Amino acid sequence: MTLSTMSAIPKKSLMLFSGRYHPELAEEVAKYLDIAVTPQSAYAFANGEIFVRFEESVRGCDAFVVQAHAAPINDSIMEQLIMVDALKRASAKRITVVMPFWGYSRQDKKHRGREPISARLIADMFKVAGANRIMTVDLHTSQIQGFFDGPVDHLFALPVLADHVKHTYAGRELAVVSPDSGRVRLAERWAETLGGTPLAFIHKTRNPREPNKAIANRVVGDIEGRLCVVIDDMIDTGGTVAGAVRALLDGGATDVVVAATHGVLSESASQRLSTCGAREVIFTNTLPIPDHKRFPGMTVLSIAPLLAQAIHAVFDDGSVTSLFDGIA
Repeated sequence: MTLSTMSAIPKKSLMLFSGRYHPELAEEVAKYLDIAVTPQSAYAFANGEIFVRFEESVRGCDAFVVQAHAAPINDSIMEQLIMVDALKRASAKRITVVMPFWGYSRQDKKHRGREPISARLIADMFKVAGANRIMTVDLHTSQIQGFFDGPVDHLFALPVLADHVKHTYAGRELAVVSPDSGRVRLAERWAETLGGTPLAFIHKTRNPREPNKAIANRVVGDIEGRLCVVIDDMIDTGGTVAGAVRALLDGGATDVVVAATHGVLSESASQRLSTCGAREVIFTNTLPIPDHKRFPGMTVLSIAPLLAQAIHAVFDDGSVTSLFDGIA
């Protein structure tokens, strides 16, 4: 090729990369984007160190690195950091970290002295590794966006979850219930999306010295004779939600449906949820939920179409916010 025939206009190239902790989600996203996940070699050495090498050239590409921050969470985060470092050193043009669930997001502030702010540390590590932007779904608190020194695409699973509730329970008298006072703003958006339903919240107490433990005290709001939709960003051990379901049923609710974005489901969470009295427990697949953690009343909805739309918008320099008109 002579110099005169070379094109001066660079061609954009979208490449999708997947960690090993939720490859099914990345494959589904790739299907919606009509591309293939870039092949790679990834394994751990005998001492636990992680190695990653991509099998194709990534020079000049627009890279999207999908990884679920699932258990063992430190390994999954470290693997994604190593993938980002490999892309940076291989001259990827732009690197977007796609973490549907932001690991350590509950450690977003100091409750007492001498405590870390680990959610900020996660952002700092990805910035140093070479990430240009982060894409995530339903942060534990919205201000975590400010921890990363670059663009953060904060996606909402509300349309996915609310659409399922709206169609499944059409014609029922609904009430949206926040599991605590901190989720009231989210509950308001839910109520608006579902057509102006009444709001309620569970008054609960939590001891900062005892993680994963909260006590549901009483229901505040009118729930009598209604199907209550308890909403949250994540369910970990399931104790808080199970207590909320019992409080609602005791308070006069006819049925209770639980809807949460991230199914962390630690310890015996599935057993608690399956026996708490909820009619249905709905999650998205931002985190992998293996078969042994599923039960007949659980529904898992795919977040892949939303991630694919957002990735396409970022690649095409379009608007991500427009995906959530009326909600964001």
